[in-house]
Amino acid sequence: MPFDPDTAMGGGSGKFPLTHHSAMASLRSEQEPVRTRAMEAILTAYWKPAYKYLRIQWNRGNEDAKDLTQGFFAQAVEKGWFAAYSPEKGSFRSFLRSCLDGYVSHQDEAASRLKRGGGVVTVSLDFETAEGELAELPVAGGMSTEEYFRREWIRHLFSTAVDQLRQECGRTQKQKHFLLFQSYDIEETAASYQDMARQLDLTVTAVNNHLAWARRRFRQIVLDRVREVCGSEEEYQREVRDVLGVAVK
Repeated sequence: MPFDPDTAMGGGSGKFPLTHHSAMASLRSEQEPVRTRAMEAILTAYWKPAYKYLRIQWNRGNEDAKDLTQGFFAQAVEKGWFAAYSPEKGSFRSFLRSCLDGYVSHQDEAASRLKRGGGVVTVSLDFETAEGELAELPVAGGMSTEEYFRREWIRHLFSTAVDQLRQECGRTQKQKHFLLFQSYDIEETAASYQDMARQLDLTVTAVNNHLAWARRRFRQIVLDRVREVCGSEEEYQREVRDVLGVAVK
């Protein structure tokens, strides 16, 4: 079964260490490298939801949506649009979507390709994967533009968090931790802990501990990524409740 972005992941405290900075604050830095890293974080979090939103809600073709997605973020970098965001006026997600709507509405010619080099974002945009997801996932009828963008942002958030967990487990020799997480929380296997223990040559206790660790780490990755694109503690709390269905302390 495909991974469900609406699945609630409970657990212990998700409060961020004071050393973790929001990309929103970094956008206002006087140092260009700091601003660039902040834009890369925002682009990583939002390019795919933006692309799908353009394909479905704006009814744009594949190539047109690619150009608009790249052009929108290139303009946002060049003109510093996101630095104007104020958390008192709502979520950054809604702000970005409004900026995107405005950009598309006033776009009189083909969007410029995303530039590469000093001072601009360099995140690779895998449009082929995004297009494949559109073909596989049905769009609910009557869904509002706000709800569609929210759903795709959460889906992308969870997907990138799973990828990060997979990479971390590979680097730290915790492949079995990830296999258990994949089996129980992504594929939702019906296998018992005893079955998985035999399959992976582990004790049942180790299966339980490995899975618990992977779930905690996944949850923290999600929290980190949400925090990165929130402009205030209040917005962060709202977004976490929306994404995970639980409050954090």
